[in-house]
Amino acid sequence: MKKTRVGFGHGLVEAGKKHDNLVVLVGDLRDSTNVSFFAEKFPDRFIEVGIAEQNMANLASGLSLVGKIPFFTTYGAFATCRCMDMLRVTICYSNLNVKIGGAHGGISVGPDGATHQALEEISMLRSLPNMQIIVPCDYYETKKAVMAATEIQGPVYIRFGRESVPVVSDEARPFEFGKADIYREGSDVAILACGVMVHEALVAADELAKVGIEARVVNIHTIKPLDEKVIIDSARKCGAIVTAEEHQVYGGFGSAVAELVVRNHPVPMQFVGIFDSFGCSGQPEELMREYNLKASDIISSTNKILKHKA
Repeated sequence: MKKTRVGFGHGLVEAGKKHDNLVVLVGDLRDSTNVSFFAEKFPDRFIEVGIAEQNMANLASGLSLVGKIPFFTTYGAFATCRCMDMLRVTICYSNLNVKIGGAHGGISVGPDGATHQALEEISMLRSLPNMQIIVPCDYYETKKAVMAATEIQGPVYIRFGRESVPVVSDEARPFEFGKADIYREGSDVAILACGVMVHEALVAADELAKVGIEARVVNIHTIKPLDEKVIIDSARKCGAIVTAEEHQVYGGFGSAVAELVVRNHPVPMQFVGIFDSFGCSGQPEELMREYNLKASDIISSTNKILKHKA
């Protein structure tokens, strides 16, 4: 178990060693987001903006125009909902090279409650031209996502969480922006997941195998652009898809997969995620159960979809 936000902080330090024009900005949350690691290593390239998220987005935009690689970071709910106009008009319209770290994503942020739980930002950002979105599954993938983001041009949003989550990858596993990662082969159903739900998908696949159902599990860490080839291949090979995300179902990761599948190789689908509801306060594990985001919910959706499989 390791925290993805620690992976984010370590990734910034590694990227900072390679790119002396990388600058980190934060909105009064340096310890919560773990950008404090970067601040200690590169104090002359760190800016504390305070609780002024819109100003931070505009400042990052200006820094990108003079050749810097700015990462601005705060909770995902604030970096997106509060800054939507700046993201749309200032950053995406001009396709600026600004990176956004969205901390404390999803319901598992826990007791902070609905105002601090980013559950809608993937839907919002998917609709912005030029925006690219990464939702890493664990510590190592978050660290590699930061380093990958600095190597590509244009705006990139990286979503990561607060709590320690199971480690399902490792330091050596390749990470390629825009390329899905097949974690398990199977032909009865494809379980496509992002973020912490990759672990839940793997647990579900192990349980399904015990009753003779072989699931293909795919980690879709890059939500925009999607790895269209792997997703369409999964539809053709398995004939049924279950998506899993710690986010609103409407407009989120599952919707992105469905839009692609229906255009290319329609198959029955089920969606595991949050259905049109705000979160509430509670312990992370309690909330994951309350909002039906556990392996048992993926199994239940798989059993439903197999009844409709051709």
